[in-house]
Amino acid sequence: MILLVDADSLIFASCYCPKEDVDTFYTDLDDVIHKFDEAFQKIVNDLTDMYNVTEVFTFNNSKGNFRKMITPKYKANRIGQQKPPLLSEIHNYVTETYDGIYGYGVETDDMVAAYWQTLSEKFGRDHVMIVSIDKDYLQFPALIYKYNRKEVLDVSKFDALKNFYTQMIIGDSADNVNYFKGKGIKFAEKYYKDCDTKYQFTKMLYLLFKERYKSKAREKYIECYNLLKLRTE
Repeated sequence: MILLVDADSLIFASCYCPKEDVDTFYTDLDDVIHKFDEAFQKIVNDLTDMYNVTEVFTFNNSKGNFRKMITPKYKANRIGQQKPPLLSEIHNYVTETYDGIYGYGVETDDMVAAYWQTLSEKFGRDHVMIVSIDKDYLQFPALIYKYNRKEVLDVSKFDALKNFYTQMIIGDSADNVNYFKGKGIKFAEKYYKDCDTKYQFTKMLYLLFKERYKSKAREKYIECYNLLKLRTE
C-alpha cells in the first residue's frame, strides 16, 4: 500500500498545547516537533499493522492559492484569525525531515489529488490510500484513512460523484464557499434522489443555479466548480 499523507491538519494540531494547559499554543519548537512526530508515526504504524505499506509520501507547505484569484471571498472568513506562532517553523521541519511535497499556486489537497490520480492509474486504486481528515477527498473513488476515527473509507465511483455534487450545493463553510445558503445535506439528498449519472447530476445542479442566479448561472456554476474541485494534473 502506498500512503499519501496530507500533513497540514496534523501540523496545525501539533501546535496546540494539551487542553489542561493555560497557553493555547506551544512556544517551544521541540514540543511541537515531538507532538507531530509521535502522531505521524502512530498513524503510519497503525496502517502498517493493517497493510503491507511499501511507501509513504508526505504533503504539506504548499504556497499560494489560485482559488483566491477566482473570488476574494475564498477563505476570507479566516482573515484575522490567530495562527500558531510556530506554524511556519514546523511546516519547514516536516518538509525537510519527511521530504514533504508541496506546490506553488495550489493547495496541499491538489498535490495529494494529483499524486493519487497518477499512482492509482499506475498501480491500481486499491494500492493507494489517502491519509487525511479532510472531507474534500471524498470526491474521489479512493481508499481514505480518517486517522481521527481510525476508519478506512472505500469510496465508490458513484459515491464520489454524489459527494462532489452534494458539496456544490451545501458548500464548504471552512473555506467560505456557499452558493446556496440554507440548503443542506437533507435538501441535496432529496434533490438528487433520481440521479444516477454525471449528466443527471450536472443537469439538476445547473437547474438549481439557474433558479438562484438567473443570467449569471453559468458564471456562478463555473466559479463554484473551480473552488471545490481538486486538481489532479
